[in-house]
Amino acid sequence: MDYNNIKAQMLNFLKEEVAKSGLKNVTVGISGGLDSAVVAVLCKEVFPNNMSGVLMPSQFSSKESIFDAIELCEKFDIKYETISITPMVEGYFQNKKDASSLRIGNFSARMRMATLYDVSARDSSLVVGTSNKSEILLGYGTIFGDIACAINPIGEMYKSDEFEFAKFLGIPDSILEKKPSADLWEGQSDEEEIGYSYKIMDDMLKKLIDDKIPKEDLIKSEDDYELIEMLEKRIRVNAFKGKLPTIAKINF
Repeated sequence: MDYNNIKAQMLNFLKEEVAKSGLKNVTVGISGGLDSAVVAVLCKEVFPNNMSGVLMPSQFSSKESIFDAIELCEKFDIKYETISITPMVEGYFQNKKDASSLRIGNFSARMRMATLYDVSARDSSLVVGTSNKSEILLGYGTIFGDIACAINPIGEMYKSDEFEFAKFLGIPDSILEKKPSADLWEGQSDEEEIGYSYKIMDDMLKKLIDDKIPKEDLIKSEDDYELIEMLEKRIRVNAFKGKLPTIAKINF
């Protein structure tokens, strides 16, 4: 891949879309993970004095995630602030002891996005999204949570390709070498939760989505029937997450 060209397109996208909005500032949630690191570095280059990062740890966030987020900000001279979402999460769930990790994780993601949008209102800025193409296709994100944003420069890049792009950008090894995780609960791992590595899933997604090979043809030529079925089902049932709310068409 021509990473210089890809980077130039992303930088131009950020510059043009923010200019269209009439605003000058951008806000990025920085988790200590790969996606937010890539977006933060891109935004810093386009808006060196008009970009701010927000670290939003919860009681479930690993210390490594916080350390890695700070290391990134210090390396690239990114202005950041830390706003804990722990009081919001604990306050809501204090009388809901039966809440599952998934419920708490989704709520946490939405509290983070609510925080980012409040910061953006304070700073007159746009919230820049950090979801990659793999996550968007698979619905691996929280609607009105980490999926929400005003603009997204990496939404067409598969997760497995993003690792090499991140190396090109100079993202610290501490971020490049960690297991992908939304950090929604202690020990959570994206790939362990789904059951496949991003590389394996992305190779098949490229055939399904980019090459437009019918599922039936892939099943005939590929060994992993379960992988193909899982990907096709996730794409289908999670498609609603990428759409605006459906509004009833009424004749008056």
